[in-house]
Amino acid sequence: MKKEVNRYYLEIHSLKEINKIKELSSEFKILKVDPPDFQLNKFFYKNIGKKYRWNDRLIWTDSEWITYVKEKRVDTFILKKENDMAGYFELIYHEGTNEIEIAYLGLLEEYLYKKLGSFLLHAALKESFLKKPKRVWVHTCSLDHKNALNNYLSRGMKVFKEETLYLN
Repeated sequence: MKKEVNRYYLEIHSLKEINKIKELSSEFKILKVDPPDFQLNKFFYKNIGKKYRWNDRLIWTDSEWITYVKEKRVDTFILKKENDMAGYFELIYHEGTNEIEIAYLGLLEEYLYKKLGSFLLHAALKESFLKKPKRVWVHTCSLDHKNALNNYLSRGMKVFKEETLYLN
């Protein structure tokens, strides 16, 4: 029996379109991973993604992870609460179209349901617009966290494409 999955592509075109959020306490910080550390990306991808069927990178070797995170067009940021890692996002700059894709964004399970998703997305959007892209886009689907789509819409992103997939 195949599972029906709805996929949504969303976009936003400027910093001023982003809906504001309440600031978090100073114990939370967004930090760029510099130099790139494939182990961090791999850790977050596996630990966050296992719940949402993120599986396209599960077959990657360490060498493939290293190559990916060292690409100039890829930036990774982590959300920390004091010394603990809480979540992350990956941004991919598409130079040919001057667009930024939010490739992955998520929180570790113990940080869910604390209003951190909106903070993390807000940070990803603000960071993206520092490069002055024509747009920032993302895709999410019905397998992702139940609040994912609403979070994107609440930050000011608009759906520009929808599709239905059938997965085994």
